[in-house]
Amino acid sequence: MSRPLDHLVIGGGLAGSMVAIRLAVAGRCVTLIEKESSAHHKVCGEFVSCEALEYLRQAGVEPHDLGATTIRRVRFSAKRRVVEVALPFTALSLSRRALDAAMLARAEEAGCTVQRGILVEKLTTHDNLWFAQRRGEESLCAQTVFLACGKHDLRGWGRGHGQQNDLIGFKLHWKLAPNQTEALRECMDLFIFPGGYGGLSLVEGDIANLCLVVRRAEMRRIGGWTQLLAALIDENALMRQCLHGARALWERPLAISPIPYGYLARRSCGLWRVGDQAAVIPSLTGDGMSIALHSAALAAQTYMAGKSADQYYRELYTQLNGGMSLATWVSRAIMTSAGRELAPLALSLFPQAIRWIAASTRVPEHAFISQPVSSLVNAGR
Repeated sequence: MSRPLDHLVIGGGLAGSMVAIRLAVAGRCVTLIEKESSAHHKVCGEFVSCEALEYLRQAGVEPHDLGATTIRRVRFSAKRRVVEVALPFTALSLSRRALDAAMLARAEEAGCTVQRGILVEKLTTHDNLWFAQRRGEESLCAQTVFLACGKHDLRGWGRGHGQQNDLIGFKLHWKLAPNQTEALRECMDLFIFPGGYGGLSLVEGDIANLCLVVRRAEMRRIGGWTQLLAALIDENALMRQCLHGARALWERPLAISPIPYGYLARRSCGLWRVGDQAAVIPSLTGDGMSIALHSAALAAQTYMAGKSADQYYRELYTQLNGGMSLATWVSRAIMTSAGRELAPLALSLFPQAIRWIAASTRVPEHAFISQPVSSLVNAGR
């Protein structure tokens, strides 16, 4: 058997790339395996919060250089009611295909060995070593593994249930009419409909990203994506206005299920989970990317300090549990019939509630990990 790898990262999304970058610039030998051979789209609201932006800049990625659009306002809509408020921070919107590609390139620049187009089918552990069985390839042996395979669980290493588990996620890119594009500029449209909610915003190239979640029971009742989209447009006046005459850019939407909203990892078994493998916050908060990046930064910091994975999970739980619980409660509430009826009225009377929810579900300021990784990456070019 060849000498075990020092550090193996499984998954080349935001979290996988971030933990690889932080380890590599600290002088560690890192190998990252990504199952896709090239950049691809993922089910994601593509909302880059101020915390996510700072982490990306630390890693040497500037979203503005990739064509990111600015978001300053949120329009919340249900049926015919629309409430608009300013965000408590300036955010960005950028496709995951562009962002993931840039982060993975940074990992390579930092000295990480990246293997693309390799699927890990099974992960086992024996005698304090990890064995990653790759499809069509010899198994890799590693001393330490960071699991960053996103929303897709690795066989034998399922995350378990979250607080809200009955959802299907969909994503589809659109080309809007010029007047619709201008109406959406610098804005995130959040909308609720029977059994679900979603968002619409512009990404690079003035493409509109439509991302939504719906209860599986509602999806079975309604029959399929075409029927769901028709019902959404019929139910929500703002979405009807935004998508009237718009052209879908893909033949069918991306979909994923289940999505364990409210999940927070608690036990390690010696495995370092990051990103959606560590925490899954409801998408209405727009905090998924920042939590993915933060979990990776925290895992790398904890590991390099000589602490255990269990200590990392305890710290992450302490930092995120309050905001996670609030976000999951709101997610559940607005999916009920009463919530769908009361939310627009409540927000019209108390529009600052959107700003309060946004501020209360972010990564806590005191937990943010400041480290000038970008300077180290640039120095290694």
